Amino acid sequence: MRKSTRLFELIQILRAARRPVTADELAERLGVSARTVYRDIAALQAMRTPIDGEAGLGYVMRRGYDLPPLNFDQEELEALRVGLALLSRTGDSALVAAAGRIGKKIDALQDPVDWLKVAAPGAPLDDPDKGCVSKALLRGAIRDERKIEITYRDEKDAETTRILRPVALLYYQDCAVLAAWCELRRGFRCFRADRIWACTLLDDTFPGEGPALRRLWEDSDTSFIPFVTAF
Repeated sequence: MRKSTRLFELIQILRAARRPVTADELAERLGVSARTVYRDIAALQAMRTPIDGEAGLGYVMRRGYDLPPLNFDQEELEALRVGLALLSRTGDSALVAAAGRIGKKIDALQDPVDWLKVAAPGAPLDDPDKGCVSKALLRGAIRDERKIEITYRDEKDAETTRILRPVALLYYQDCAVLAAWCELRRGFRCFRADRIWACTLLDDTFPGEGPALRRLWEDSDTSFIPFVTAF
């Protein structure tokens, strides 16, 4: 989690809390160490965010503090609402949940809009209980430039094990597709997410190589063009 995102979430947790929240509790919810929480609290206090408390006792947000309003015009807000609703078509359960949280934050500052509708059909939600690998795990591996080992079943149900350097995730109407450098085939390959039946994050990484690999993939025969890059 990026620091800016973490600071925002920390503020949200303290705003919603009805009692002092300890650094250990905050660390568990944010997935970081207590020491990181102490540094984040100090950074927010330096920015004059009204947080009271100290290590060992817990922290509280003084009443009356709120985040600045969203500075979007009406067209921009409606674009956000439609875009968030369209995320239900990706089948990415983590993004769908995040879209719901963003929608609630928009509704808290703006009047709800019930006349914008988006049809629901799209890719099925990923469900690890049914053997479908989480798309959030694939996105995380791309972000962290971390190799993964997958078990893949093709359209003929032939199963192979691959070690990949994932470079991009493409969302289509009925499925999501992972683009990656495949060590087995020594080249770029694309894998339907709903045919990846197991995925393990490996210790091996490829730091700094992601952008160059994406450029090579976009120039390769396996690149599915056109596609829309997320803004």
